[in-house]
Amino acid sequence: MGKQMSRSNYEKLVAELDDLKINKRREVADRLKVARSYGDLSENAEYDEAKNEQAILEAHIAELQYTVDNAEIIEDSNISVDEIGMGSIIKIKRIDTGKIETFNIVGTNHVNIREGKISDESPIGKSAMKKKVGDIFIVEAPVGELRFEVLEISK
Repeated sequence: MGKQMSRSNYEKLVAELDDLKINKRREVADRLKVARSYGDLSENAEYDEAKNEQAILEAHIAELQYTVDNAEIIEDSNISVDEIGMGSIIKIKRIDTGKIETFNIVGTNHVNIREGKISDESPIGKSAMKKKVGDIFIVEAPVGELRFEVLEISK
């Protein structure tokens, strides 16, 4: 099964992939060309570094390409407000402290804790999936079990 993601996140990924393929590849190729001009490749640290960067870049491109090729796009209209799923914005209350938090469930490539974007594979994201308003779910954390109540689901 492909990685689920919203249309906008899919488009961001495609744009990032294009940028890497077009601009970043050219940048690394230019660095290789410059490094090669320094002569003896056996003692050329700049060349080794550029080759290494090129390998990392190509691995990253391949990974992104795979994600894009296998993406399963969840249209915004398909995001349910009845139960938590990919793309849901959830407001949950931690039962022991009463602290209320809002999260957006996103694919792993778009996680940004500061923006409240958590992965469907994170402990909270995984435990919250398929829950409805009023449901209580438990997250296993290093400090023990955390209990949350689902207050709201939106998109």
